[in-house]
Amino acid sequence: MILSVSRRTDIPNYYSEWFYNRIKDGFVYVRNPMNARQISKIILSPKVIDCIVFWSKNPEPMFSRLEELDAYKYYFQFTLTGFGNDIERHVPHKREHMIPVFQKLAGKIGRERVIWRYDPIIFTDKYTPEYHLKAFKQIARELNGYTSKCVISFVDIYTKNKKNMDAMHAYSLPEKELAEFAARIASTAKENSIKAASCAEMMDLSAYGIEHNSCIDRELIEQIIGCKIHADKDKNQRKECGCMESIDIGTYNTCKNDCAYCYANYSHENVLQNSRLYDVNSPLLCGNITEDDKITVRAVQSLKESQFTLWDA
Repeated sequence: MILSVSRRTDIPNYYSEWFYNRIKDGFVYVRNPMNARQISKIILSPKVIDCIVFWSKNPEPMFSRLEELDAYKYYFQFTLTGFGNDIERHVPHKREHMIPVFQKLAGKIGRERVIWRYDPIIFTDKYTPEYHLKAFKQIARELNGYTSKCVISFVDIYTKNKKNMDAMHAYSLPEKELAEFAARIASTAKENSIKAASCAEMMDLSAYGIEHNSCIDRELIEQIIGCKIHADKDKNQRKECGCMESIDIGTYNTCKNDCAYCYANYSHENVLQNSRLYDVNSPLLCGNITEDDKITVRAVQSLKESQFTLWDA
């Protein structure tokens, strides 16, 4: 299986000690976000986890214990944008802190295993296309040699973030201007030896130098683990998303980055309430098990191809 850690919250930043304890104990409980009484027990053995995909805006808290992951294959999706604390409220200063963290992580595990995410891109009176192009160029220069790929996306409006999007007067670019913007992003990335890719975009940007990307990326995972895998498309993601199926162990309404565009939190108050339940020794992230809960062991297995094909000869 592919383990996602996590689309729902920033586990590396805020809950890394909990995660390492789960690895040590060999299992984790995950509450079904669609049915609160259902809890799955996920076995975390290296025999069944083919690759771990980490998602974070600041994975620095994980650095001191990375050796505990030596039995696993993994890579990081590292979000690093040009937004200030008016948008990404609890993310440390990008130039002074986060770029050095990115560089340090790449130095520890290799540039191919740290994917730079400049997403989502939001256009406002302050964060204009020219602002983003300037910020992107500055970051790309600093990350030259520290990553091989940058993934971009344009903000999606959900019920959970629409109020914030309206408050910042977010707007969309006409298709022609968006294409010109994408072409300049791709050009800047190429100048810095970085391949540009898009995430779950309806618009085909390949003509402008930006390939369609899968964040749970079969090609990258096969490269990292050294063999082919057999997996279906993730049916729980949007139609435009090309990600493979994975198991996410995060919990909604627990991310303390407090980003204005977030779709994983209902409200700041919910995050505060849930984070008070955080227990590094609990098998469940930010929650308690009750007598009404039903715990079921989820059947998991390796997705590695067991036999070679003619194409492997």
